[in-house]
Amino acid sequence: MKKYFITLMMVAVGMLTTTAQQIGPSISWDEPTYNFGDIKEDGGKVTHKFSFTNTGSEPLVITNVRPSCGCTSSDYTKEPVAAGAKGYVSASFNPLRRIGKNSKSITVTTNGTPPTSTLRFTANVLAKPKTVEDDYPRTLGDLRLKTNHLALMKVTTNEVKEGEIEVINLKENNLSLEFRNVPAHISIKAVPETLKPQEKGKILVKYDASKKKDYGFLMDRISVAINGNTNKNANRISVSATIEEDFSKLTPEQRANAPKIVFDSKIFDFETIKQGESVDHVFALKNEGKSDLIIRKTKASCGCTVVSPSKEVIKPGESAELKVRFNSAGKRNKQNKSITVITNDPAESQVVLRVKGMVNDPDMENKK
Repeated sequence: MKKYFITLMMVAVGMLTTTAQQIGPSISWDEPTYNFGDIKEDGGKVTHKFSFTNTGSEPLVITNVRPSCGCTSSDYTKEPVAAGAKGYVSASFNPLRRIGKNSKSITVTTNGTPPTSTLRFTANVLAKPKTVEDDYPRTLGDLRLKTNHLALMKVTTNEVKEGEIEVINLKENNLSLEFRNVPAHISIKAVPETLKPQEKGKILVKYDASKKKDYGFLMDRISVAINGNTNKNANRISVSATIEEDFSKLTPEQRANAPKIVFDSKIFDFETIKQGESVDHVFALKNEGKSDLIIRKTKASCGCTVVSPSKEVIKPGESAELKVRFNSAGKRNKQNKSITVITNDPAESQVVLRVKGMVNDPDMENKK
């Protein structure tokens, strides 16, 4: 009986020993997570090597390594890892412009068990000290600016809105600023007009929407002459504004008697056409309000779309048509164009219509 028991125990131990080793390749990570701690943004890439052991009975092969973002690159053991041997996957992280806490992952695919593993690392990126060039990233010749685009955002039709652009002279000589090709609705000046070396200043802009006499999103570009010299392609600043009608002072009675624009549909899908073909569509609209509806402006998102309203003033209860032609010359694949219709309807002063579809390139079709 005793011999039988000992024999049974030996068989059990043998079975445990056999099953302890995974049949086939198997990956076991030393540590699947790592914390870089605090690192400097301008300190360059940091790298960590994740080690693993093949705890299986057959060679293990890494078939794919996929980082979660472009800020992470990786390297790994390319050759098969024998049973009982070690391998690695290294992760390099670029902290530039990744200020603050970061958590990234790397997905590793193998021929073993488990077939996929996820490695993770964290890092707290400390921002590099800002330089003057960081604070004034834009350049116009020898002048540095915080921005070369002044966005005034919403401006009502009778409003005068002001804005400014901060500038600095980092050169060893004085810089005098003048402005050319300035439209009538904009007044602009530099304070001071001449910047001494290392001196900061401002470009002050005043935008009079009543002189612009237009609606919607608008962009003006102004040339800047530095010490009398200007480069038409480079020395320019832009000023943008979205001009809207001011309905804020309407009384409840005036709103109740206002015009109301209603379209039968706001989307036209031309489905599929060949490159070079044009398609026409009519958007039907009606004034369901109690006073005249005035179409202030229609604007397409590209020159390939032509818009033509049948009338600009629509009486209460009347209908009108907005004819649209889309020219597919030079276009291919999916198209999605917009048409902005601006009216005096206080409830919906801007309506966006869409023209979409697919343009097939004949040359591509012939190559198939």
